[in-house]
Amino acid sequence: MGAGKRPIYTLSGHSLVGDKRTTPIRGDLADISLAGKLFAPHYAVPMLRTGIAPVTEIHAEAHATSMPVSALMHGEEFAVLDVAGEWAWGYCLHDNYLGYVRFAELGDDFDATHIVSAPATLLVSAPSTKAPVLARYPMGAQLLCGSPSECGNYLACENGFVPLAHLSEIGRVAASPADLAEQLIGTPYSWGGRSGNAIDCSGLVQLVFGLKGHMPPRDADMQQAEFGEELADGDALQRGDLVFFPGHVGIMADAENIIHANGTAMAVSIEPLADAAARFAAHDAAIVVRKRVMF
Repeated sequence: MGAGKRPIYTLSGHSLVGDKRTTPIRGDLADISLAGKLFAPHYAVPMLRTGIAPVTEIHAEAHATSMPVSALMHGEEFAVLDVAGEWAWGYCLHDNYLGYVRFAELGDDFDATHIVSAPATLLVSAPSTKAPVLARYPMGAQLLCGSPSECGNYLACENGFVPLAHLSEIGRVAASPADLAEQLIGTPYSWGGRSGNAIDCSGLVQLVFGLKGHMPPRDADMQQAEFGEELADGDALQRGDLVFFPGHVGIMADAENIIHANGTAMAVSIEPLADAAARFAAHDAAIVVRKRVMF
């Protein structure tokens, strides 16, 4: 090569993009891990940050009125690929889901010790039921906790205290996914939600199984394809099984009733499986597949 000449790179074959929801590439930029696999004008090394708000909405576009597609919980990690103004573009480390978040709601990484396993908890200024409330953390928020209070009912956390009864050590949540889902009955339905504040159908599945250390992918179609083992037609449903409808998923409370975040109740509700299936009667199959997650 002569002096002053720049190398020329060409692509041979196809540059194939995987699922656009989880493949970190857009028109101008891609994650450095895709270099040599997918073409982009620029590649970025991700900057790891952590959610510091109780819940941070993840948006499809970089403005507050765009559709929320998921949520980042306090203590969960986010890989930042680009920052423009107040918005960061990147993906959640727990499920690789892409989107835009407010950069101010991301902070330095910390090693969380506990997770909120009640529908919600309160951070209070002192270990007392009469202490002022500093913040509210929903189920799924991860916290770095310190020593117990003298009364033994609270753990020191950030600049306050959290009731011990609302927390579990990460990896040691005793309740089953169905138990956790039942605690969330009445939680408002919201597209993209995945916390004890607001939740959608696949967010409910991801939250309650994730607390048990089995993190499903984010959306219902992904969970249908990748999470759990399919039941044979003759197998009876049992508590904790997953039932997939066209574009929807729920968790069985028992052999006949299902817990699901749904737009009919606009909340997490429990109802007969037959009633839920009847709303999908216009489709070729109301129930697409039934699955079981083995622990």
